[in-house]
Amino acid sequence: MPLSMNREVFITCALTGAADTASTSRHVPRSPKEIAAAAVEAAKAGAAVAHIHVRDPETGAPSRKHELYKEVTDRIRQADTDVVLNITAGMGGDMIFGSAEQPFPLDPTTDLVGVSERFSHIIECAPEICTLDCGTMNFKLGDYVTVHTPSTLRALAKMMTDFGVRPEMEVFDTGHLWFAKQLVEEGLIEDPVLVQLCMGVPWGAPNDLNTFMAMVNSVPSNWTFSVFAIGRDAMAYPAAAVLAGGNVRVGLEDNLYVAKGQLATNGQLVEKAVNVVENMGGRIIGPDEVRRKLKLTKR
Repeated sequence: MPLSMNREVFITCALTGAADTASTSRHVPRSPKEIAAAAVEAAKAGAAVAHIHVRDPETGAPSRKHELYKEVTDRIRQADTDVVLNITAGMGGDMIFGSAEQPFPLDPTTDLVGVSERFSHIIECAPEICTLDCGTMNFKLGDYVTVHTPSTLRALAKMMTDFGVRPEMEVFDTGHLWFAKQLVEEGLIEDPVLVQLCMGVPWGAPNDLNTFMAMVNSVPSNWTFSVFAIGRDAMAYPAAAVLAGGNVRVGLEDNLYVAKGQLATNGQLVEKAVNVVENMGGRIIGPDEVRRKLKLTKR
């Protein structure tokens, strides 16, 4: 197939995530002050979009506390560097079963709540984009399942559209992309449609190029898509994404290293992605161009 390279590329930086990485790298931001500073650092390095989770400042554990999200977004908005705010709405969908012989009762670390609670911090913080994980899947190791049923996704999609925040549909496998199309067909997601292809997360779509291109070839031509991979292949995917016609996501949520054995900051990962895109002949676009492209409402 011919190349369909994207020459007007935006970069998203996923700043901290929810995995147990804060104990591995000192660069993973924990506190609202650190997360906001990481967003500004990433924006100065060339990221147009900051993807935001929050953590307990003391333990580094993932959190859904409103006051943490509010402090992060307030700090970013008060900074002198512009960036599009993209807040996760994926928290609150974690189901951890007991053993294979005794799956119930559920593990006490299960965090499974209703859609109104999952969306409440979005209403309070009013970002331009929020994520919508488009399917249930076995996630990483053990007995952890991330739960997003069709009725949950329909309800969340309607909340997002009614509120005026742009959903970034996160698809971890081909079936997720199938359901994303269904949400659009039902009118629950409006144009312009934004989708994130998530590669290499066990046990979703594997990192290989055949699977990647199968995903890309299933994205409707009038949608905007971005791509990330996790771990050691993460920094190969900026090139793959751009060659396939997409945009780029990097950041410490997905990968802790800028080179073998060298722990990264968010800014360093963005700088490396910028170099890749520009050396391929692409141009990095900024927050205002992304807002025009995706018809975002800055609040």
